[in-house]
Amino acid sequence: MDRFIRGIFWIAGYLLLVSVPLLILFVERTPPGRGFAPDFNVALAFSATAMMGMMFFLTARSRSIGNSIGIDIIYYYHRRIALAAYVFVLIHILIALFVNRAFAADIINSTLPLGIRFGVVALLLLTVLVISSVWRKQLRIPYEIWRLWHIILAISVISFSLMHIFSVAYYAGSSNELFLWCSLALFWFATTVWTRLIKPLLRRRHPYEVVEIRAEAGNAWTLALKPLGHGGIRFKPGQFAWLTIGQSLFTLDEHPFSISSSACEHERVEFTIKELGDFTSEISNITPGVTAYVDGPHGSFSTDQHDAPQYFFFVGGIGITPVMSILRTMADRLDQRQLLLIYGCKTLEDMTFREELKTLSGQLNLTIVEVPEHPPDGWSGESGFIDDKILRRYLPDYRSGAKYFLCGPGPMKTAIEIGLHRQRVPLENIYTELFDFV
Repeated sequence: MDRFIRGIFWIAGYLLLVSVPLLILFVERTPPGRGFAPDFNVALAFSATAMMGMMFFLTARSRSIGNSIGIDIIYYYHRRIALAAYVFVLIHILIALFVNRAFAADIINSTLPLGIRFGVVALLLLTVLVISSVWRKQLRIPYEIWRLWHIILAISVISFSLMHIFSVAYYAGSSNELFLWCSLALFWFATTVWTRLIKPLLRRRHPYEVVEIRAEAGNAWTLALKPLGHGGIRFKPGQFAWLTIGQSLFTLDEHPFSISSSACEHERVEFTIKELGDFTSEISNITPGVTAYVDGPHGSFSTDQHDAPQYFFFVGGIGITPVMSILRTMADRLDQRQLLLIYGCKTLEDMTFREELKTLSGQLNLTIVEVPEHPPDGWSGESGFIDDKILRRYLPDYRSGAKYFLCGPGPMKTAIEIGLHRQRVPLENIYTELFDFV
């Protein structure tokens, strides 16, 4: 099935599952004495609950969905739709207070019915969940601790939300309504069990061993793994995987990293990781012989999924990692299509893989443009930031059907996207790898 068609199929399926609870408002008899505002309010609550419940499905790391849409896009959407669900909940409460003025008095006097109290608890937990996720770095919450509490809070929010719906029972009292909500709850629970329990157990049959730790320029390290007793993963150049170091499969110390090795090399797989804090600051302390587990491959940032006569890459800092996998693979395949790499960095000394890139430029039809923010004395090349002027200087006039790959810090990608738009590059030919999506 075509990748675009698969993407449409999964999006339609998601929208259908989120909309199913709203069918209750049309197929079931409306409780007597209620008008538009109460029914609309129930629709908001049902939509918010379904949207939150489907988060368990969105974050299950389905390769079929991820390869169709891009798992980084899915996680980006996950964060945005969670905020939308939170807004729905807040509006739901405001309408409830407006329609039933007695709620305010019950809150003040602490005489809320049990079903409403379940809703209040869900709201408070959801508020903590949103604040801790949106401002995790500002609050300096370690990733592993945040991830544990994120899972606990998410399950708790859904549980109390469902108890609220069942207890209030305006549209959850009939057998059909109970069947629907129980089916959705079972689906969300099964998805969580699959993601958090069954998949890690299955990965136990495919361990890896760390065989090399190699220092790279730019305060980065390359971690090389070899499969133990199995054939390893088959990935497309540019994809990434979640990496777990150590014996335990159920550790929360699991992180996504781009694969930097060639897709033609099956005896080992390499990840190049920049020291940025938390887990990454400990990479240099890993010793060969340690057991590792790989959940992947994931992602759609790959030339293998977007065939073209020309490829133009725009990277910043450690954003070179997935592109390095693409270039190494092309060299192994003797691919001579036209390639342009514009590489932004703070200094030339910070450029990860700079020497190997020079070698690859002799093997491939590859032009490299280095753009240091702080160039050395006597530097005659480009400098500063990758902007519209640099794009106009280096993009060829004839580039029909070319594909454009962007990977790096957010401001850099935004500037390049604006520049490509001014160059009238079709949006569907631009592919972006998002950083920091967990």
